[in-house]
Amino acid sequence: MDFISDIASFLLIAQETTEGGGEDEGGSFLVSPNVGLMIWTLLAFGVTLFLLNKLAFPRIAEALDRRRLTIEKSLDDAARSKQEADELLEEYRARLKEAREQAEDITIRARKAADSLADSAKVEAGKQREELLAATRRDIEAETRRALDEIRKEVANLTVVATEKVTRKSLTPEDHRRLIEDALREVDFSTLAGKEGSQN
Repeated sequence: MDFISDIASFLLIAQETTEGGGEDEGGSFLVSPNVGLMIWTLLAFGVTLFLLNKLAFPRIAEALDRRRLTIEKSLDDAARSKQEADELLEEYRARLKEAREQAEDITIRARKAADSLADSAKVEAGKQREELLAATRRDIEAETRRALDEIRKEVANLTVVATEKVTRKSLTPEDHRRLIEDALREVDFSTLAGKEGSQN
C-alpha cells in the first residue's frame, strides 16, 4: 500500500514537471504528449502489473480455483445423491413388486389350502360314511347268522322233542343226528336270511 502511494506521489511530481514545460509551449499535457510522462506511465503500469501478478492474481486465481472445486464437488455430490436416490427408488420398486408377488402367492396358497381342506373333509366324511355302512352291514350279517344259528338249534330241539313224543321212545345220539339233518334240510334258511336282511 505504501509502495502504491509512493508511485502516485512520483506520478504527481512527474506531472508537475511536465506541466511546467507544457505551459511554456502553450498547450495541455493531455493534447501534446511528453516522452518523459509516457515513460513514467509505462513504468508505473509495469510495476503495478508486476505487483498484481505477484500478489493479487495468485490469490484471485486460488479463490477462483477453490470456488470451481467447490462447485464441481457440489455437482458431484448432487449427481451422486441423484444416483443413490434412483437406486433407492429402483430398490423400493423391486421390493414393492416382490411384496405384491408374495401376497398373491400367499393368497393362492391359502385358497388351495382351503380347497384342499374342504376336499379332505368331504373325502373323510365319505370314508366315515362308508365305514359306518360297512360296520352296519357287518353287524346285520353277524346278527343274521346268530339268529339263524338260534333258529337251527330251536328247530333241531323241536324236532327231537316232537319225534320223541310221536314215537314215545328215547332216541339214540345217532337218531338225533339223523333227525336234525333231515329237519334242517327241509327248512330253507336262505329264505329266512333274505327276509331278515330285507327287514333290516
